[in-house]
Amino acid sequence: MKKLSRTAKKPTDTPITPKTPKYIFVVGGVMSGVGKGVAASCIAAVLKGRGLTVTALKIDPYINVDAGTMNPTEHGEVFVLKDGLETDQDMGNYERFLNTDLTSQNYMTTGSVYLSVIKKERNLEYGGKNVEVVPDIPLEVIRRIKEASKSANADVALIEIGGTVGEYQNILFLEAIRMLKSEHPQDVVTVMVSYLPVPGSIGEMKTKPTQTAVRTLNSAGVFADMIIARSPVGVDDKRKEKIATFCNVRKENVISAPDVSSIYDIPLNFEKDNLSFRLCELLNVPCSKTSDLAAWKRFVTRTKDAKSEVTIAVVGKYFSTGDFVLSDVYLSVLEAIKYSAYHLDLKPKIVYRSSLDFTDKKKCKELDAYDGVLVPGGFGSTGIEGKLNVIEYVRKRGIPYFGICYGMQLAVLEYARNVVGLKNASTEEIDASANDLVVHTMAEQRLKIASADMGGTMRLGESEAILKSGSVARQAYKAAKVTERHRHRYEINNAFVERLTDKGLVFSGTSPDGLLMEIIELPRGMHPFFVGTQFHPEFLARPLRPHPLFTAFVKAAYEQK
Repeated sequence: MKKLSRTAKKPTDTPITPKTPKYIFVVGGVMSGVGKGVAASCIAAVLKGRGLTVTALKIDPYINVDAGTMNPTEHGEVFVLKDGLETDQDMGNYERFLNTDLTSQNYMTTGSVYLSVIKKERNLEYGGKNVEVVPDIPLEVIRRIKEASKSANADVALIEIGGTVGEYQNILFLEAIRMLKSEHPQDVVTVMVSYLPVPGSIGEMKTKPTQTAVRTLNSAGVFADMIIARSPVGVDDKRKEKIATFCNVRKENVISAPDVSSIYDIPLNFEKDNLSFRLCELLNVPCSKTSDLAAWKRFVTRTKDAKSEVTIAVVGKYFSTGDFVLSDVYLSVLEAIKYSAYHLDLKPKIVYRSSLDFTDKKKCKELDAYDGVLVPGGFGSTGIEGKLNVIEYVRKRGIPYFGICYGMQLAVLEYARNVVGLKNASTEEIDASANDLVVHTMAEQRLKIASADMGGTMRLGESEAILKSGSVARQAYKAAKVTERHRHRYEINNAFVERLTDKGLVFSGTSPDGLLMEIIELPRGMHPFFVGTQFHPEFLARPLRPHPLFTAFVKAAYEQK
């Protein structure tokens, strides 16, 4: 059994920045979907609570260069970073739990790593030597990890390896762990998040699958220093002892991670097993003797103490996947609603509705059961008539409405058809031959679409917006200028702005040059809350810093209730 060096430094009251960065790798065992991303986010949060500067990286074993071209019903939400990279949804979890902004340096895929190596080879950066999968691909991975750590001036870099040990796809990333550990033996720790099933017919928690996963990891030359034991219930001492014996870890480094009602309880649960203290010991890194999670505890308390309820319907096209509901497609939106509700001391009840359900206008009466309705972003024609019917209904009935990206564009389209009188109004995304293209392709996107240059070429990342004085948006933000993240190819056609404005629609946010319509709304006198944004405000919503537009929407929904 492994033992710590007698010279290992204990946590102190005064954090001291290490001379070299420390690296924590998080890998998954037994099955996918075990919660590596959330576990990694929570580890980052509790280490930050120890006074350490932490950055987090995700390595996805996809040939896709980024996550932007993946089908959301298969992969889940595409999260956009501040500098425009389209990434896996776990990057959103990292930002939310760390309460910070990450960059494209913090995300890589198999495809992006191979692309970098091939470009270097073409540019003669390898000096004519033979370029091989091993060691050159793992070395590129290590280079990226070190670069991200340096840019963040991090004490600790936490790196999640996508997939499950034993899969062919991530073996090169395990090789990167082995090589980095060989180079920096005192600075690398590996954490395995593994699942311990409790079969109903047996009624006993089984450790054998985890033992097998650990041996598979060992066969790649990587050895777990800590095991986070995911299970339906807490892991007892007997199982911890068994895992410690057969997986070659100390018993105190087997961390119990039972199912919980909220992922926001997990950091506090981890600290019950002294996880951050154990990691500081394993890394031989000085950190604060106590963990400062006071703000996090206050947030968690608010999630449990709310008495009044607010019901929000999220009407999207991607919820249905066979016989199951895939809420991960809109993960950031759902979490943003929760943060604002908790901030207002409200208990959020979020109902998932497929836009296909509302293709029949008669079904829209069901919307009366909700305090507010949100239509999130999306692409394509599927479910579009249902969304338009929903928007028309809530606009006329005075039900608070929040439209994001496509949800804003469709709100403008509905208004053009039913208020301005442009019955054939459409969006170029659906009908390029329509006479009244109220929503059309952005000028810089036309050549990209024509040449099928579709990967990572949308309007992506941060851009500024100027807010109109006296508007709902200006009152919510309490600022004249804001910066938000974008992901779109289409925009409101400025040729129709005057006609829409004449009929009461307000364009309350624009790009600094006034050419791009960023926010639309109806005045308070016309509707309790009817707002749409071209950008994605959900990407900036945080547990400790709710987004002002979501808060204004949830507040209006509750007051209208």
